[in-house]
Amino acid sequence: MGKLSLKLFNPNSKNETSKQRCLIHRLRYASGYTQQDAGFSLLELIVVMVMIGILAAIAAPGWLAFVNRQKVNKVNNAVLAALQEAQREAKNKKLSYSVSFQKNSTTQNAEVAVYNTNAGSPTWKPLGADVGISSDKFLLGANLTSQNTAGSSVSYTLSASTKITFDYMGTLPNASFGTPIAPSTEPPGLKIVVAVPSSANSTSASSVKRCVIVKTLLGSMLTAQDDKCS
Repeated sequence: MGKLSLKLFNPNSKNETSKQRCLIHRLRYASGYTQQDAGFSLLELIVVMVMIGILAAIAAPGWLAFVNRQKVNKVNNAVLAALQEAQREAKNKKLSYSVSFQKNSTTQNAEVAVYNTNAGSPTWKPLGADVGISSDKFLLGANLTSQNTAGSSVSYTLSASTKITFDYMGTLPNASFGTPIAPSTEPPGLKIVVAVPSSANSTSASSVKRCVIVKTLLGSMLTAQDDKCS
């Protein structure tokens, strides 16, 4: 029985005949292959850029909302830390300690002070500076109408009355936690609120809020968000 042999040829071989070379080149051009086909056409680049733009437009609002939430979370943590510091100092030193908040009339910065209530003027510092957030990125409000007294609503116009004071035991003397608002049966508590400014009006709060609430005479605190901070 005879043997069938298949001879392979190398296009780059010196022994290749001119007829074989011509055949290979014809096959390559017939299949549409050339070395110059590598890369992208202008139309393909335009389509890719349009797709990137659409994806960016979809993702940008979600990313901005995430960044804003992170900012108010950090500032709210700074508010909680200031209240805890005042309560701790009051217990340790057996003295009355206060936390005050204000909006500086010159710099327009939200400021905080933790101080001995009976030791003269407080030392103010920008709120949020310790966590790298400037006060023009958030609004600070409270529902206090006077020292340790809650009102019916949150105001973002801070005044000298925005003060919470702990006595030498770390409790709140003569505190009033407000009137329950239906359907809730619990007093609202003393609230310090951090909010993202509204996109329509930078002096109004958006729905993105974080707050610290002092709930009891013993000075217990909790954090809340959004509608629970109104």
